[in-house]
Parts: sequence; C-alpha cells; structure tokens
Amino acid sequence: MKLYIKNMVCRRCIMAVQKVFFHEGITPTDITLGEVQLNSELPVSAIEKLDISLKKLGFEIIDDRKSRIIERIKNLIITLVHHSDGPLNINISDYLSAEMNYEYNYLSNLFSEVEGNTIEKFFISQKIEKIKELLTYDELTLSQIAFKLGYSSVAYLSTQFKKATGLTPSYFKAIKANKRNRIEDL
Repeated sequence: MKLYIKNMVCRRCIMAVQKVFFHEGITPTDITLGEVQLNSELPVSAIEKLDISLKKLGFEIIDDRKSRIIERIKNLIITLVHHSDGPLNINISDYLSAEMNYEYNYLSNLFSEVEGNTIEKFFISQKIEKIKELLTYDELTLSQIAFKLGYSSVAYLSTQFKKATGLTPSYFKAIKANKRNRIEDL
C-alpha cells in the first residue's frame, strides 16, 4: 500500500513522518518526499488516526488523484532545485514528463487549475529561494550560483531575482536580511 503525504519538502519532513508512523505502531518499508510505502493495507480507522497525527505536524494524507499529481510535481521540483548537486541545466517540461509519464500540457493545465499558478512560476520561486540560501551562506560567487542553478548569465539571474524580491542579489547579500521563505509556503 502506498500513502501520499502532502507538505513533505525536506529530509526532516521524512524523519517527522517516520516518527508519526512508528508512534502509531506502523513500520513503513520506504519513505520518500510525499510518499510512504507499506507492506500491507491499513484499515480506514488506522489511516484516519495517522492523518490526525500528521495534521498536527502540518502534513496530511492525500487521497484524490489530482492532488497526488500536484504534490508529486512540487516534490520533484523541490528535490531538483534544493537537493541535487549538479548544475540545473534542465528543461523542466521534459523532466516532469519523463518522471511522471504524463504529457507536460496535461500536467501544466492541471497544476494551473488547482494551484492558480504555473509550474514555471513555482519552479522560479524555488530557484529564487535557493539563490537566497546560497547568498546567505556566502560560499559561492554570483557567477557560480548562476551556473549551479542553470541561468544563462548573472544578468538574467539578477533580473529574475529583482523581479521576484524587489532587491538585487548584491543588495540582498549585503543586508543579509531575513528574507527567506519556507519551501512549503511557496
């Protein structure tokens, strides 16, 4: 049995969800972002109890197909932007189509219909948050950040960053303001 969990965006989320399952006496075979694999079916009462415990931590079990697809899109993008090491030179439409086995037009229309936002805007917002994180750590130059996140130039990164935040990357770095958002709030 596979359960789909909303709002899992990082490794700590996986640990928190795992703790809830163990507390309820259920041992999953695998937990990844947005998914929990179990050896056997759970009774409805156990699923409802799990959902109540998960909601206390800001998670919830997703039971409709459209919501599962949307959550999978978000998790794939979050993993790609925040948890991959190589440069982000990727066509997001090809990547999502290949990973999900759906035509990108279907995914795009569904995402826009449900979220009221496009996949591209969600992808850009994730990249902006990653830029903020990297600027805050002050370990990479702006050129290195642009390369890492797949921007064609520092100028393009700067333009997109300023459009999204109202600040230039240099100014953001200088003030080191608490301007970062939590991934799950995007």
